[in-house]
Amino acid sequence: MAEKIDLKSMTPSEIEGYLSGLGQPKFRAKQIFVWMHRGVMSFDEMTNLPKALREQLARDCTLTPLQVERKQVSKLDGTIKYLWRLEDDNCVETVLMRYQHGNTVCVSSEIGCAMGCAFCASTIGGLVRRLTPAEILSQVIYTQKDSGLPISNIVLMGIGEPLDNFDAVLRFLELVNHPDGMNIGMRHISLSTCGLVEKIDKLAQLQLQLTLSVSLHAPDDETRSRIMPVNRAVGVENLFSACRRYFETTGRRISYEYAMIDGVNDSDAQADLLAQHLKGTPGHVNLIPLNDVRESKLKPSRRVAAFQRRLERQGITVTVRRRLGSDIDASCGQLRRKTLHLDES
Repeated sequence: MAEKIDLKSMTPSEIEGYLSGLGQPKFRAKQIFVWMHRGVMSFDEMTNLPKALREQLARDCTLTPLQVERKQVSKLDGTIKYLWRLEDDNCVETVLMRYQHGNTVCVSSEIGCAMGCAFCASTIGGLVRRLTPAEILSQVIYTQKDSGLPISNIVLMGIGEPLDNFDAVLRFLELVNHPDGMNIGMRHISLSTCGLVEKIDKLAQLQLQLTLSVSLHAPDDETRSRIMPVNRAVGVENLFSACRRYFETTGRRISYEYAMIDGVNDSDAQADLLAQHLKGTPGHVNLIPLNDVRESKLKPSRRVAAFQRRLERQGITVTVRRRLGSDIDASCGQLRRKTLHLDES
């Protein structure tokens, strides 16, 4: 059986090319594109298309629909966590967070993760596969549709390393930014990476106006290599050099994510070293109170406030991430593991 055509991963011009082969007029491409980005689940819902075309599309193409496998709503702050079932029966997580400035959706870019960070539930069990552009986009579309809440901001900080799925993520950004689609501006999108230096340089050359967030979590090689295996191939100095190049090329300030881990990366000396690395290049440090992951021995730091004060005294801009959804398996990968029993030995 032939694999179905992934229409939702296509741009309008690519859809035009496909439709021309079917003898269809070009304007049908925009109609299909708009319907898909509204979140239709079947071609029958595309009521302004001829019935014969809808039937042909249903035979030959897929809309990459997502089914709600599990949904949790926080009683504390209204955060919604979705576990979506994909067409191949794999599952992926998405989180909708409600802020005063608008609603932010955190999407996944892979099923599982190959990076092996010690504090993250997403990477337990390794990488299963990378998501298609349509599967990333569908998380945004169907989260908005199911919740009834308009999405104004996107963060690529869910399961997976976005720059490890570089081409699919770039296509997703193009699609979600399209004026005939969700039309979410690049300045409302943040992309998080654990520090794939070559891909950071490649991303810089594209001059996108998104916010790059670097999952740093330690300012020295010994600590970072212990909790983030990717650092063994990269090194802290190389990573900060890439970040400086990114800023020089794009003019966009980088956000550094720093999960505060008790007795691991929260000393005064590490705060001083972090400040030293950041001097001279505009940046912002986001301290993250660590989520407890049952399979990990790492525990939340008790020195978040002291670490913050020490950085601020040295002129570093620091915020502490507000913990949202702490009553609904907030940490990336937890809901997927619990639902699919991946944490059972």
